[in-house]
Amino acid sequence: MKYISVLIIAMLIWSNAISAQQNRDPWSIGELMEPSVLASRISQAKANNILIMAVGPDALIKGSIDIGDTHEQSKLKKLKNYLKNVPKDKEVVIYCGCCPFDRCPNVRPAFRALKEMGFKNSKLLNLPKNIKANWLDKNYPSN
Repeated sequence: MKYISVLIIAMLIWSNAISAQQNRDPWSIGELMEPSVLASRISQAKANNILIMAVGPDALIKGSIDIGDTHEQSKLKKLKNYLKNVPKDKEVVIYCGCCPFDRCPNVRPAFRALKEMGFKNSKLLNLPKNIKANWLDKNYPSN
């Protein structure tokens, strides 16, 4: 009986941890874009129909729009104003790269804003470490 109680408690803790993680990130795995995919599209001039937005300290990716750190309300407002007249089915890719995802203060508010505004084809560039390790060090197209 004691073993079953411990097992149930462990399962509840594990379930809560999984639930907390899912609630924390507003994107799904399917909404992550691998850097190699975006780099290839930019290099092959197939990125004309993509809106690439930097929501962190600098717009380092070729063709990206510099919005700034969206943890600041003024920059989040800038993002929303920029997107006001963009069609909701437009492919929008956001990235920060200031630090690992789990500590990034910019990607969550920006991605939530995209969702709240009704964008149906929004992506987050999968930069789990940072822009240097996951983009620049690989010599992907940069400004």
